[in-house]
Amino acid sequence: MTVRITKPKFNLREKLSELDKPTGLKGNELMRSDTSQDARDLISAGRKNLIINGSMAVAQRATSVSAQSFSSPVTPVCDRWQLRSGYLDQANFNVSQQTDAPKGVCTKSLKVDVNAAETALDTNEYFWVAQTIEARNCSDLGFGDSGASDLTISFYVKSNVIGTYGMYFYTQDPNRYITRTYTIDTAGNWERKIIHIPGDTDGNAINHDNGIGLKVYWFLLAGSNYQSSNSSQSWQTYNDNGMAYGHKVNIGNSTSNYWQLTGVQVERGSNATEFENRSFGEEFALCQRYFVRMNGSTGGLSTNDGAIATLANWTDTAAYGPIFMPVEMRTPPALADYSNLNYYSAGQTFAPTGNQAVFAGAANDRVEIRLNNMTNMTQGNAGWLRIDNTNGYMDFNSEY
Repeated sequence: MTVRITKPKFNLREKLSELDKPTGLKGNELMRSDTSQDARDLISAGRKNLIINGSMAVAQRATSVSAQSFSSPVTPVCDRWQLRSGYLDQANFNVSQQTDAPKGVCTKSLKVDVNAAETALDTNEYFWVAQTIEARNCSDLGFGDSGASDLTISFYVKSNVIGTYGMYFYTQDPNRYITRTYTIDTAGNWERKIIHIPGDTDGNAINHDNGIGLKVYWFLLAGSNYQSSNSSQSWQTYNDNGMAYGHKVNIGNSTSNYWQLTGVQVERGSNATEFENRSFGEEFALCQRYFVRMNGSTGGLSTNDGAIATLANWTDTAAYGPIFMPVEMRTPPALADYSNLNYYSAGQTFAPTGNQAVFAGAANDRVEIRLNNMTNMTQGNAGWLRIDNTNGYMDFNSEY
């Protein structure tokens, strides 16, 4: 006897979609992605952080400075991080690289301590911390077009001064800006902040060059002159009367106050992903595009030698030669400063000071150094230029 069994037809795809899959919200979104590019955009895969040294790990110049007023923009400690104050009567600050950082995110942070207080804040006083993103690194955001990319900035901050802090974002080529605020809720705890910035669909595009593309500012104090315009909450032509709109605290009103920052990330899109920890070597090389410090050593003919160049004595009193940079810098660098520099030639020594060591020329990947007003030297001889002290250095600067 033949037994025939039948069952109704069913759609396998529909049945699979009904299964209780432990994929979570993002997993379901990934499964619905039409292309691999859609999936990459969803999880922000690949190089994503436009900020350099957001982990505060690189500090070529120093690990701390004391009692500084920062009346002009300077990078005193952590590479790429600039500080500036304006019109302060009394306040000055200590700035340091700290090992205090949110666990599992970073191992270093940038700390600002108040060294001398400014209890009464005038209308035109300010103090900020900022980083400039090179235009070549953000020109593809499409600003000035209807398809301009949104941005998300995330960072970890800690302070004993709770309250609302102002930030502003500036694009130089179209000369436009927008402001936001964040709040420190609990004194003395690391807190992660996430801020969304819409793409700027008006204005001009960001030029694809080595100029200022996007600059991100954190205000620590700001007088009322910079808080009078609330229209700065959307992209508009730059006007400084709104750049600290919503800022409420004065970090400088007590010498017990401090503010710390680390884990800074600026990424394309509306999703704040986990902080991108690049290797120290990669981060260091990115920083060297803007600043290179060649350090000295003691002794000679050793693996830690302080030698940086071989020069030729063009005359009895002048020597020339190249110094090659470890990376291609943003612009042909300037000689920012030097210390413990010595030139050795045929048994003679010359220690230049001031303008006795200058650049005769510079390219992005090398410079030609010239020593002037030499003594006891002989035309036609070669010589060895060294930084022959562990505290010595030569600084090459391509910062903004």
